[in-house]
This record gives sequence, structure tokens and C-alpha cells, in this order.
Amino acid sequence: MSIDFSQGRMADRFRGFLPVVVDVETGGFDCARHALLEIAVCPIEIDDQGVVRPGEITSSHVAPFEGAQIDPKALEITGIDVDHPFRGALPEKEALSHVFAPVRQAVRRHNCQRAVLVGHNAFFDLGFLNAAVARSQHKRNPFHPFSTFDTVSLAGLAFGQTVLARAVQAAGLEWTPSEAHSAVYDTERTAALFCTIVNQWRSMSLACKSDEQAA
Repeated sequence: MSIDFSQGRMADRFRGFLPVVVDVETGGFDCARHALLEIAVCPIEIDDQGVVRPGEITSSHVAPFEGAQIDPKALEITGIDVDHPFRGALPEKEALSHVFAPVRQAVRRHNCQRAVLVGHNAFFDLGFLNAAVARSQHKRNPFHPFSTFDTVSLAGLAFGQTVLARAVQAAGLEWTPSEAHSAVYDTERTAALFCTIVNQWRSMSLACKSDEQAA
């Protein structure tokens, strides 16, 4: 069954899934060993015409779990000071509860079944998310355990670019290098990139449908 791109029901747009952009900043590449240090989420919204846009971002600094490893090279990239007195980091379970709450609300508001993670190299973000959920034994994870939308693949298809900064710029969006590698900023830019691609596809599909009807 084809999608009616002129309608604005999120429950119909992605097979009952609500896309939610997620970015994590970490102490390394191994979700089992390295600390989750920041997480941000951004539910995607839709208007009555079917145009999608980024929703409100919710974020949290995260305290390293007991026994977590942190690679100093990772901190050089992110600029995170784990011991900063004003970082306000929450334990993993509390941090997850903080960012999961608005996601669950958005899932209900849009009559969707589950959230599906949207990420740039989504397997990385989902791996750290799932590892934190398992460690903290969190029981209210709204995300699908393995399905994702990966903006690397989408941007490669749409713009021929796979690096986030280059993909964002190719999409005609702003990119500020000094803001990069912050969970909030990367989530914001990834959400804008995802919505740009989805809306361009919608516009092309509607144009093709109009041409077919006129023929």
C-alpha cells in the first residue's frame, strides 16, 4: 500500500513508528566497556500536510557506570570534562528516564507503536543506548531494539555525502564546527538533515503523482 504524502498522520507515515533522533557522546567505541557520557533525543513532528520537522530536544549528562573505561582520546574529541563540578551528570538509569519520558509522550501523542532511533551511524548510538538500558535494568525503553533510520545511508543516497558535517552542508543547512561533538548540537543537526531528506522525498513523490494525474 502506497503512502499518501499529503496527509499528516505520523502513525501512517513510518508504519507505526515515531522517528526519534538520538546522539550519544561516549568515552570510547565499545558500548560494553566505555562510559556513556551524554545523550540527547529529538522526536520528529509532522504537520497536517505531512511535512516533518524536528521537535523539542531533551538531553542529559551521564555519570560513568561503575567500572566504566574512558579513553582520553575520546575526551579530546568531545571536550567533555567528566569531573567538572557543574556538569550535573545523572546516573544512567535516571538519565535514561529523563530522556525517555518525552519520547513516550510523543509516541502516545502520535498514536504510534514505538519509537525508532534515527542516528548518524545509528548502530553506534543504539548500541550504547541498549547497553545502558541493560546495565540499569530500565523497564520502560520506548525504542525498537534493533530497527533504525541511519542518516549516513539516507545522506549518501540524497547528497552523496556520508560525513555528518558534509551531509548537513550539502543539504543547504548550517554547520558550526566548534559546536560539533556535543550530543545536543549533533542531535539538532541530524534531525534537521533527516527532515530535509524526508521532506524532499515527499515533494518529489507529490510532483510525480501530479504529473501522472496530468498525463
